[in-house]
Amino acid sequence: MKVTQVPFQETGFFSKIIQDYSSEKDTIKSFYNNFSDINGFKNQLEEKRASFSLETRKVLVAALHNQYNKVATTEETNQNINALLASNTFTVTTGHQLNLFTGPLYFLYKIISTINLAEELSLKFPKDNFVPVYWMATEDHDFDEINFFNFKNQKVQWKRNDGGAVGHFSTEGLEEVFTQFSNLLGTTKNADFLRDLFTKGYLEHTTLAAATRYIANQLFAKYGLVIVDGNDQQLKQQFVPFIKQELEEQVSFKTVSKTISEFEKNYKVQVNPREINLFYLGGTSRERILFEEGLYKVNNTDITFSKEEILQKVKESPQLFSPNVIMRPLFQEVVLPNLAYIGGGGELAYWLELKAYFNEVNIPFPILLLRNSVQIISVKQQQKANKLAISSEELFLNLHDLLKKKVNENSNIEFNFLDAKTLLEQQFYMLRRVANQTDESFVGAVDAQEKKQLNGLDNLEKRLLRAEKRKQKELIDRITKLKLQLFPNESLEERQRNFSEYYLEYGDAFVPALKATLKPLDLKFTIIEL
Repeated sequence: MKVTQVPFQETGFFSKIIQDYSSEKDTIKSFYNNFSDINGFKNQLEEKRASFSLETRKVLVAALHNQYNKVATTEETNQNINALLASNTFTVTTGHQLNLFTGPLYFLYKIISTINLAEELSLKFPKDNFVPVYWMATEDHDFDEINFFNFKNQKVQWKRNDGGAVGHFSTEGLEEVFTQFSNLLGTTKNADFLRDLFTKGYLEHTTLAAATRYIANQLFAKYGLVIVDGNDQQLKQQFVPFIKQELEEQVSFKTVSKTISEFEKNYKVQVNPREINLFYLGGTSRERILFEEGLYKVNNTDITFSKEEILQKVKESPQLFSPNVIMRPLFQEVVLPNLAYIGGGGELAYWLELKAYFNEVNIPFPILLLRNSVQIISVKQQQKANKLAISSEELFLNLHDLLKKKVNENSNIEFNFLDAKTLLEQQFYMLRRVANQTDESFVGAVDAQEKKQLNGLDNLEKRLLRAEKRKQKELIDRITKLKLQLFPNESLEERQRNFSEYYLEYGDAFVPALKATLKPLDLKFTIIEL
């Protein structure tokens, strides 16, 4: 196994927000608390240690034991759950939707990043304990985002009626999905493992939340991963003061709106707050709570509450109130002794809007860490890349630029259009100096002619490239085939492929290979040759 790392900035796949955060640019420093380095974790430890109570720990552990009541739990995970009672135990957390059969590959990368960070912190701070947590997004209601996964260029999809929090969804109907998936797998030992994992996950559990917990537990429990379902009455009870404050004072809307006014001066806003950032959970619905004409109303229903009635409902049934994307991070940090959140670029972008809100409600804002990103490349694919003289960095060029670069490198024609354009611009610069001594109409004519000449060179360059591509068709085809194998749809494969493709090939060695390789604090893109 060979590992190559490429700085995130050199891949072209990461936003300005993430590049600036990774580089600790001054323009973004005010939007986070401690940075994701060892000194930052030292400071975060002291903040969280001082703010997280024993009573909250007791509620968390009781809720987790209840959630794991019917789950075959490893000794490592049991130890980590019980360790959460101790004042020197802290969590590092990632969250993810309940994607069918884990969804895209980066589900694995997020969790392994979290496990490895917990282990690394244990070495750096031996007097404390660190527990990796996967927070299941059971209250989400974006079913279209999670009801499929891609396997060998085919979309394996679960078709059912949408409605309500996805964690409650019945797994009924997944037999048809299993049949489709099973027919694609083949007859190997690794194929049988995947069939068994799917069957026991989805066909032997009644809800999507239970199925997802089973699958994640099977893949990662030996590393002590603790899986949390936030849609839990005991945990929601801990969040009651913040739910009431949101209903009465709209704190999140006021503070996040103020942050956004500064944030958007340099960065694209990821999410915008609503006046009330809570949903109301019904049996098959999850609808926004609105405040109109002195009443609290549940959108798209006839349910209304007076202030007194809704506050009483919060007290009696907090499980009916569901935080949206603005408040969910706060809920997580209220119920967990958490130090860091590990997520993708889009996730960290909206977390960066929330620091002032956390400050306002006096909850420590966690360290934010970009998850590891990975490109798997086989030995044969690497050999092909070597023969084509494609470097690790060049792999990340878009297909057009990569082809242009390699065609020019392999061409016998020695003509540099950039030099030609520079010479042309110099000549027009001299001509413009003469024109400035006459009148404006002549200057305009010079400018127009320069633009025309430069456009002409651009067109000639494109025609020459097309001619060379025809001449070097075999090279073009080989590069194109390799590029699209590694980057399906010219996107990172971690956003397209499912882990089962690699498990089918590498079996039990796949997850350990990832775990041995990923270094969450390095802030670099990892290429693994397997």
